[in-house]
Amino acid sequence: MGLKVWLNGKLVDEEQAKISVFDHGLLYGDGVFEGIRVYNGKVFEHEAHIDRLLESAKGIRLDISMSKAELIKAVEETVKANGVIDGYIRLVLTRGIGTLGLNPFICENASIYIIADNIQLYPEELYERGIRIISATTVRNHPLAVPPQVKSLNYLNNILAKIEALDNEVPEAIMYNHMGFVAEATADNVFIVKSGVVYTPPVEAGALEGVTRGVVINLARKEKIKVVEKNLTRFDLYTSAEFFLTGTAAEVIGVVEIDGRTIGDSKPGPVTKLLRGKFFEYAHGK
Repeated sequence: MGLKVWLNGKLVDEEQAKISVFDHGLLYGDGVFEGIRVYNGKVFEHEAHIDRLLESAKGIRLDISMSKAELIKAVEETVKANGVIDGYIRLVLTRGIGTLGLNPFICENASIYIIADNIQLYPEELYERGIRIISATTVRNHPLAVPPQVKSLNYLNNILAKIEALDNEVPEAIMYNHMGFVAEATADNVFIVKSGVVYTPPVEAGALEGVTRGVVINLARKEKIKVVEKNLTRFDLYTSAEFFLTGTAAEVIGVVEIDGRTIGDSKPGPVTKLLRGKFFEYAHGK
């Protein structure tokens, strides 16, 4: 049996879940989205995700016809209709149907759709072993070009860096901003540990304000681990004692090598392991 997709106010079979070729989300990447996890049938950090989605929409002047409460209800309906216990939600807002011109205000109604399905996770052994990554040559979009806080449908900047990672047979790449500071990975936020202190780039460096990032920062502080948001250089990454990434799909995953340089003792360190464990407990309501 196929998926039920929530599309513009109702649940339809996935074969009927179609978007017009004149939708500006397709023509211009004009729209925003959220990727949200489901753990034990419960939508993870639901309000935080919807708040971020609505902020992204406001940032690009995309008006939608639904309230926060209505969006939350629609997401929960979609999860229930597909019997998702542990999975992933993709919630997408597009500018809607328009003309072949750029003018977004010709689009009368935004399109809203929600997919709830299973998720392809990193294999468990990678969490135990840690991952190898590279530095991308693709520079993160300038914040005055596309604000990093907007999770837009135009992901080409990240995709070009992802291609570099895949060409190098690794799953992730670190993106640097126009000043040479660490922004984020292609789909994850960046953390390092030095002298027992956890460091992560500030949002203004070009990082998305990740929901998982925020949860991990709070969990670390509960464990009396100092967390500092500051600009990080490639040298900081190379000389870190521990290095990990956070994201909706990745959760918390250790990095053991970047650009051929070993991090720590070539396996995920104690702070990484502690925060991964604490995140698992938090996500599963333990």
